[in-house]
Amino acid sequence: MTEFRVGIFTLIKRLVGHSSLARATIYTIGHIIIAMTCNRLITGAELELAAVDAVIEPIINGGWFYLLDKIYTGSMNDKRNNL
Repeated sequence: MTEFRVGIFTLIKRLVGHSSLARATIYTIGHIIIAMTCNRLITGAELELAAVDAVIEPIINGGWFYLLDKIYTGSMNDKRNNL
């Protein structure tokens, strides 16, 4: 099982790389699926309404994550350059 797990993480690292946009996109897609499922199960909302809510809110969160990640990676590069 360990080799399988290592292989999955290696594949994800190759696909995602070091791109803030790729990480934000993967995060947003997962968030949409989770939000739609939770909304439907918790509130009993119709699938269409749960989907609308699940798409709008994670897109905003994905943009926020992208901004934070760019700021973080920029500050880390600044710290490395100052050493």
